[in-house]
Amino acid sequence: MSSLAVGSAVTSVLVAYATKYGSTQEVADAVAAALREHGADVEVRAADDVRDVDRYSAVVLGGALYYFRWHRDARRFLTHHRVALARLPVAVFALGPLGDSAEELNEARGQLDRALAMAAWFLPASVAVFGGRLDPDRLRFPDANPAMKKVPASDLRDWDAIQDWADSLPEALGLDA
Repeated sequence: MSSLAVGSAVTSVLVAYATKYGSTQEVADAVAAALREHGADVEVRAADDVRDVDRYSAVVLGGALYYFRWHRDARRFLTHHRVALARLPVAVFALGPLGDSAEELNEARGQLDRALAMAAWFLPASVAVFGGRLDPDRLRFPDANPAMKKVPASDLRDWDAIQDWADSLPEALGLDA
């Protein structure tokens, strides 16, 4: 295990997530665990609870895709922390497709790309899209409509792909000592 450092200080990374039903938080926790294995000091927080990012060396921001849009709290995070994020290396991930075809994954990546394009100033160091999770029994209004209740439960998060992406982040974010 290598230790991440910027100068002589241990690297501090924020992993912020925007989630509605908890799936994205689970992925954020897995990303944080991988970064810790690489020696980073990592804090995991809900995106809407973060007040400033100035004390971090890098940021990872994750959000779910709902109805063709990246989670509102992830979009707000980019807007609210615009000045600081323009100076920091940032990686982004999204969870979204509920089908496992390449076409659905590409469509989800397009949705994320459109959301990121709204912040033209923002150039993430790494971007990833992973399959999503759906548990119809946990849905709340307005998601809990009769049509959604008929959709079978699924979990398309590829934990190996998530781990591989998380392991690539120290280099992508320029944190390797």
